[in-house]
Amino acid sequence: MLAAYDRREWKHWIDADHDCQDTRQEVLIAESLTPPVLDARGCRVLSGTWVDPYTGNTHTDPSALDIDHTIPLKLAAVSGGQAWSPDKKQAYANDLTHPDHLIAIDKRINRSKGARPIQDFHPTQPDARCWYLHAYMGVKRHWDLTYTAAELDGILCELRTCDK
Repeated sequence: MLAAYDRREWKHWIDADHDCQDTRQEVLIAESLTPPVLDARGCRVLSGTWVDPYTGNTHTDPSALDIDHTIPLKLAAVSGGQAWSPDKKQAYANDLTHPDHLIAIDKRINRSKGARPIQDFHPTQPDARCWYLHAYMGVKRHWDLTYTAAELDGILCELRTCDK
């Protein structure tokens, strides 16, 4: 039997390429619509322009943003990831290779989303619902994560609205 989910096992916001910018900073830099302003050392983002894909709201202060795992760490754990090695858990928590895996969003939205699966969370921006559905499925596929029956029902219901 696998141990229960423990967030500490999913080491995140590491500096994988040793350039002084951890994963959070890398996402902020990559997603800023304007050239981001960095601190004097070039390690931390001080400002930029981000549009939260879930709400459509624009932000210029990175402290108003969290970096969201499209498939939250806890959900990844119960979808097959709990059996992964510590290295694979860390790779998942910091994956910059999949474009929809980590996204900068309003921290209030991220905290209200929590570890909820797709059938329990929907972006408020109407145009984002289908994008989120496809992003969710893409990350699950990329990491070979399983689905619950409730997730599959939610996906099938949403797919019907996206195909119209």
